[in-house]
Amino acid sequence: MLGRSAGEGLVRSCVRGDWVRSSRPGEGVELLRAWFGGRAYERHRHDTYAISVTETGVQTFDYRGRMERSLPGEVVVLHPDEMHDGRPGTPAGFGYRIVYVDPARIAAAVRAIKGRSTPLPFVREPVSGNATLARAVTAAFWPAPEPLGLDALVLSLAEGLLAGDAQGNVARMAPRFDHAALERARAYLDGRQTVVRSGELETVTGLDRYELARQFRAAYGTSPYRYSLMRRLDFARGQLGRGAPLADVALAAGFVDQAHFTRMFRSAFGLTPGRYVRLRDAGTSAA
Repeated sequence: MLGRSAGEGLVRSCVRGDWVRSSRPGEGVELLRAWFGGRAYERHRHDTYAISVTETGVQTFDYRGRMERSLPGEVVVLHPDEMHDGRPGTPAGFGYRIVYVDPARIAAAVRAIKGRSTPLPFVREPVSGNATLARAVTAAFWPAPEPLGLDALVLSLAEGLLAGDAQGNVARMAPRFDHAALERARAYLDGRQTVVRSGELETVTGLDRYELARQFRAAYGTSPYRYSLMRRLDFARGQLGRGAPLADVALAAGFVDQAHFTRMFRSAFGLTPGRYVRLRDAGTSAA
């Protein structure tokens, strides 16, 4: 079977409590999390990179003429159009997270990293402890990335694939910066309190989204997505300090709902928006 993702080869079973949750946060990227107690996938192939992290149990699969095993924390890289299957390695079953990404997005990110067009990365060892890929896959699921977050995700995946490619250590061009474009990007993000899309920054800067993400991170120590998110959360803190309702603040800062806003606020500041307001009020009273 040929499909954009391994879902095309899924054998569904309710007897063992098998489950799959998937989402498509943006063009060319699909996220899937699953657990299987019985056989998961029949032999199939898809035309995307499939990069996963085994979370629990032992994941076993046949790939390139060999049986492979992945333990918790290990990374599996399956290349486009490569036949494979999937099953538990023990009776306890297995769970995993996987990112399917269009090769065209990886190619564009690799071009930004290397400064020229090159063949797609080819990772010869399908199971590894590749820390760059493990961090990228894990981070992709909480929360589901926004457009600028997808750019950062794809760039990290490309870096991880290059690190796992036997040819990935070839000399790269010296870092280059378009400082005027980067300042325009930062000023644009400073002036927006809602979600910013990749095309907006491409128009403002004249840089490809992956080249912008690479340069921005090198120049400012963070990705355009993270910078934008923190500016939105700073705006939200200001609104909370003025007594605005949490639900209104969440929408004004571009979050899907109050729960999404609460998760992101707590991740950034270590406490919920509600507790922040209570502590702020207590401090004002004490003064």
